[in-house]
Amino acid sequence: MNIKLIADEAYTSQNNLHVEFISAKNLSSHKHYKLLKKAGFTAKQESVCCLYEKNILVCGIEDNSNDTLRSSCTVAIKAIKNTNYKSASFTVDTQNIHPIVDAIILGGYEFNKYKSKNKQAKIKDIFLTCKSIKEVQKTFEEAVIIAEATAFTRDIVNVAPDDLNPPSFAKLAKKIAHDNSLECTILGEKELKKEKCKAMLAVGRASCHDTKLLHLAYKPKNAKKIISLVGKGLTYDSGGLSLKPATSMVTMKMDKAGACAVLGIIKAVSELKLDVEVHAFVGAVENMIGGNAYKPDDILTSRKGDTIEVRNTDAEGRLVLADVLDYAQEKVQSDYLFDFATLTGACMVALGQYTTGVMGHSSRLKHSISKSASVAGELTAPLPFNKHLKKQLKSDIADICNISNKPYGGAITAGLFLDNFIKEKNKNKWLHFDIAGSAYTETPWDVNVYGGTGAGVRFMSEFLKNIR
Repeated sequence: MNIKLIADEAYTSQNNLHVEFISAKNLSSHKHYKLLKKAGFTAKQESVCCLYEKNILVCGIEDNSNDTLRSSCTVAIKAIKNTNYKSASFTVDTQNIHPIVDAIILGGYEFNKYKSKNKQAKIKDIFLTCKSIKEVQKTFEEAVIIAEATAFTRDIVNVAPDDLNPPSFAKLAKKIAHDNSLECTILGEKELKKEKCKAMLAVGRASCHDTKLLHLAYKPKNAKKIISLVGKGLTYDSGGLSLKPATSMVTMKMDKAGACAVLGIIKAVSELKLDVEVHAFVGAVENMIGGNAYKPDDILTSRKGDTIEVRNTDAEGRLVLADVLDYAQEKVQSDYLFDFATLTGACMVALGQYTTGVMGHSSRLKHSISKSASVAGELTAPLPFNKHLKKQLKSDIADICNISNKPYGGAITAGLFLDNFIKEKNKNKWLHFDIAGSAYTETPWDVNVYGGTGAGVRFMSEFLKNIR
């Protein structure tokens, strides 16, 4: 679908479906109230009624909030795609254009890479009509860039593991760097051995694909802040020798969603031309089984030099991040350090499948992220660190254990494991985002359809847009 921003007076499209939003309390004042009443339409949230004879699609909304509008507009887009109309239109202003653009691009998103036959929607053009293009142009352009970067992130998450492994992930990073004028550095296993990334290399040891560490950089002139983003890039996670149950292995292509998110974020930042320097670090690894797989009871030495007792090879993402976080902190002296990872199923137990868990030491920084997420339409919630949970990572034979000795608070203990690899000077600059629940869905909700959601791209783009 092509999205076009045009002035009201310039709009002349014929045989177009115009979308209107209306609440229950305003329903009786609608000019076509009698027709709507006859159709049984009551303007409940996310309900729709198409008046084909009037070329109008009416959508119910509870209130005028962006969240309400975004979800209702998503239902409208899906309804439009099932009609034979070639164009549709929405009336927009500075307040509602962002959620409407999100709904059009993300709510109307489809991933058809592996389908031999696709049903093509008749809809070709979406017109956003406004009183003054000048007033909404900047917001419109920003919204499109961020939504398309989110859709791009979804595309990568959804790619099958046989098609996107660590080496092909490196090729993708090179392409992104070329297309967006970014610097790109790729470390293979030879370089990673020199860097002493032994924990990361152990995780990928049984795979037939070489482990990679990717570093992309966006460096504008006179950047006011430097940001480091670190992403967990498990292109597939079998669980290793601590093998996952068969049903749990399905969807494990999504274990690279943290890495995909940081690529989506740096793509958005470069296209928005923000005056912040951004570095994206990705640990691209495949966790498989084989005669040379790392084992429970192994003692690994991290890049930092700390020894790690392995009690579960399915707690592999934190081992990868331990080395990549240490590498990132050494290579770039940043003002903020954020990591994104589908790290724990425990985060879904704590917060449900829709919400990203946020962990770190700075309450101020967590609050700033919460505000950005609220504006962007993503859900985040803090999970608090405490010294008692930290004790559960104690090992009797190494410096730290890769899993807790208790079955509770798993998301937080995973965050505390990562905290062990954050330098003291960076403690209040760092946040960990557990996107295990929010990064992938098998049940559509809000603007998210089946598959990858692109979690993290919208709220981090919003945060970086307004950073001071």
